[in-house]
Amino acid sequence: MSEKIESTNAKLDGLKWLVVIAITVAAIYGNSYFGAESLLVRVVGLIVAAAIAGWIAVQTAKGRSFLELCLEARTEIRKVVWPTRQETTQTTIVVLVVIFIVAIILWLLDWALNSAVSSVIG
Repeated sequence: MSEKIESTNAKLDGLKWLVVIAITVAAIYGNSYFGAESLLVRVVGLIVAAAIAGWIAVQTAKGRSFLELCLEARTEIRKVVWPTRQETTQTTIVVLVVIFIVAIILWLLDWALNSAVSSVIG
């Protein structure tokens, strides 16, 4: 019984994606068509259309997978240990010093090559 329901849902996924695309196209066209209307009204219309399209998309197998991925990513972001202000400052200073040193090396290399080419050319 469950396989039959999943098979029916899989067949309807294509139709659901077509509806999502139709809503998106209609929202874009509506935004252009009602260009003279208030920006607030158009933004609210786009948000409502996006919410409806998103809700329909989540009803598909790939949409559910994407939603689960986003929720798992959110969980993983909470596990990240962010650097302290002092660590960030120290790392920034090290990066700036290295950039300065590399810039001086490149300037000296440019100067040396320019001198060599100038002496050859005359």
